[in-house]
Amino acid sequence: MSPFPCRSFDETRAGPLEGVRVLDMSRLVAGNMATLLLADYGADVIKVERPDRGDDLRHWRVDDLDLYWKIYARNKRSLALDVSKGEGREIFPHLVRQSQVLVENFTPGTLERWGYSPDNLHEISPGLVILRISGWGQTGPFRDKPGFGTLVEARSGYASLNGWADRPPLLPPLAMADMVAGLYGCSAVLAALRVVEAGGRGQVIDLSLFEPIFSLISSEALRYHVSGNLTLRTGNQASHTAPRNVYACADGGFIALSGSMQSMAERIFDTIGRPELKHDPRYATNDARVQSRVELDAIIAGFMAERGCAENLALFDAAGVTAAPVLDMAGVLADPYVAARGVLGTGGRGDPPAGRDAGARQPPPPALARPVDRP
Repeated sequence: MSPFPCRSFDETRAGPLEGVRVLDMSRLVAGNMATLLLADYGADVIKVERPDRGDDLRHWRVDDLDLYWKIYARNKRSLALDVSKGEGREIFPHLVRQSQVLVENFTPGTLERWGYSPDNLHEISPGLVILRISGWGQTGPFRDKPGFGTLVEARSGYASLNGWADRPPLLPPLAMADMVAGLYGCSAVLAALRVVEAGGRGQVIDLSLFEPIFSLISSEALRYHVSGNLTLRTGNQASHTAPRNVYACADGGFIALSGSMQSMAERIFDTIGRPELKHDPRYATNDARVQSRVELDAIIAGFMAERGCAENLALFDAAGVTAAPVLDMAGVLADPYVAARGVLGTGGRGDPPAGRDAGARQPPPPALARPVDRP
């Protein structure tokens, strides 16, 4: 029984992708993120795993629990199959013929080496949508280089923007590039399915990890192109709007606050008892506030430090100020908002059989000759 208020998953309800079968040959995060979303939308996702060890996510363990696998394998069905040789080569074309989507993230050229180029796959299934995920893409000078998300987060410019000016660039504490690529991949598959549905031919999607995360910071690229100026790391401040930061309260809590609209910034000034700042040339406009953000932060920080987190939030909420507490995961899971929105869910196709602990070690994927099973 979950200790958190949850929304139950109703397996009897059909999702919008009911009837779409996805053959998921990917490993680790990006492909699994894309197919996780497709499965959530109702697609029948067949997870093809290596017979000897399964998906590498099974081995990302926390306290000997395969928690990452429990998330990314939800609503999918697993099958152990080596498509490069032996009986797997005989079975694989039958799976392709029964599928509308194929997702893979092998090193570019691997499928071709096995005799499964997009042209070969489209001979088997003319309307197949093929999502090919790789670190650097199917073309270009880095085509054959290994490419994990960490390298992309560094090379894309993202890490150079993240952190504080007097400290090293900061990488995200999660597989950000992979997850963003998975979101883009799912969106691209949906668009490609629409093309096929309208009578078009099968589609091939070349998705690198680089382009999706670069698109998130494309405004910085345009800024440099136009002005020649690089954006410096500013910690929790923003380079384009102020005030925006995380502020410490008297009881040790923290509040995130953003005044990214003129009316909101003026509302903040009124709430902290400094209405004259609305007419001070150092703070009267967004451009001026950005230039004076260090001084402005000191003013707001002084106000926050005089009260506890709850009292500060009550004042901001009453005034309609955009502020929120900085919560750790314990606080998030206890947040009434999370319960009211039904953010957490129980039940579904990926649940373990009765009597098995949901976080316990999962068995390897089923043997080749056995029926497709739930993870």
